[in-house]
This record gives sequence, C-alpha cells and structure tokens, in this order.
Amino acid sequence: MTADKRTGAISRDAAIVVTGGASGIGRAVALRQAHEGRAVAVWDLNGEGAEAVAAEIRSSGGRAIGVVCDVADRASVDSARERSVSELGAVWGLVSNAGLDRLSLFKDGDPADWKLILDVNLVGALNVTHSLLPQMVEAGGGRIVCVSSDAARVGSTGEAVYAASKAGLLGFVKTLAREVARNGIAVNVVCPGPTDTKLLAEVRSRENGERIMEAMKRAIPMGRIAQPEDIAGAIAFFLSDDAGYITGQVLSVSGGLTMVG
Repeated sequence: MTADKRTGAISRDAAIVVTGGASGIGRAVALRQAHEGRAVAVWDLNGEGAEAVAAEIRSSGGRAIGVVCDVADRASVDSARERSVSELGAVWGLVSNAGLDRLSLFKDGDPADWKLILDVNLVGALNVTHSLLPQMVEAGGGRIVCVSSDAARVGSTGEAVYAASKAGLLGFVKTLAREVARNGIAVNVVCPGPTDTKLLAEVRSRENGERIMEAMKRAIPMGRIAQPEDIAGAIAFFLSDDAGYITGQVLSVSGGLTMVG
C-alpha cells in the first residue's frame, strides 16, 4: 500500500478501522465508510455486535470484518490489528471512537470507575493509534480521527472524569498531528454534542429523564438531538480527499449548542 506523498490520499478501497463500531456513532461511521467504498474492520468489545455490522456491510456488497477488541488491552489491540491486516490489507484510516461513561456528580463517583473511563477513552485511543501508526508512516499517508466530546471543550455536569478523558484526546491529537504531518498523515478530532446513543438512552431512563431531554433539545439552536449519522458525516469529511490539508483541528458537531472556537 502506498499513498500520495503530497496529500496522503490513497485508493478508495483502502481499509479503515472503526473502534466501538458495533453500535451508535461507530456503527454509523462503519456503514458510511463502506458506502464510500472502504473496506471496514469493525472493532468492538461486543464481538457479536461487531460481526452484525460487518455482515450488514457484506450483504450490501462491501468488504468488512467484525473483530473482538478491548482497546484498553494492548495485546487485544495488536491481535485485532494483525487479523485486520491479514484479511483486509494494510490499514490507511483509523476512527478511534470506542468510549464509555459513568454518569454521576464527581463527589459521588467511584474511583474504580475513573480508571475504567480513562483506560478506555484515553489509553484506548493511544493503544490503537500506536499499534496502527507504523504502517501509515511506512505507506506515506493516512488519516486518524479521534471522537472526543463537547464535554471536553465546555464541561458537562455529571461527567467530570469522562470530560477529562476526552479532553486528553485534544492535546494528544494536536501533538500527534505535528509529529506525523511530514509523513502525509492527517490527525483530527470530532466533538459530538448530545447524540442519540446508548448513553443518552441512560439519561432518558432516569427520573425526570424526559424533562431533561426536552430541555436539552430546547437549548440546541437546531432544535433536535444529533443522530449518529450526523457525526459520521463530519468524520467522513476528515477521511476524504477534501480534508487532505487539514490536521490538528477540533470540530464540534452539536447543532449549535456550543459555539466556542
């Protein structure tokens, strides 16, 4: 696999890894990238879910595999990489999307949860990037997109440790982007606002959850909660040839809820 040394662009059937690809934003990204003609390795701790998404892609004529992967475990990540490369070829793109949260006020939080959140959201992104980066450098190009959160940019009540873990991605991406730009690799961040995923379903299920959801929608200038496909579209841009000269950037996808530069 070789890339255009000037733009980092590569053939449209190149392989993309999507972590946390079994549901929500990750699933939407995997389906969108398959539609764009990419071969997709769907990595997720939920192996059955990952394979279900891959099977959906294959049923539409695309190339995809579902891979069991715990991003917090480096050995699991390296094993997932080896299988993905063996079955789909060298990986040109990474969407580091796997993440989790535990909603609670910081004073009521469990320190055991802090480690889990940091291990998955931050260390997990470091693991998958470090594992896949060498082949991108060797090929002379690639794209990395980390999925952070607007909680990292402006804070979010009940998500202090989650926000801290996602804020770490911003510093990581800006630094990595500087280090690998000369290798033709672009590295960017997408920060979703409230999105219709399992985490938001948890909010809805709580006491006064529906009232919270309605208040949230009223606060969003566009008047609705994001769908996973909204986020997948922004990620698709960063993976496209149109974004070949963009790196180290943070893009909020929040319907206007946050408008901080």
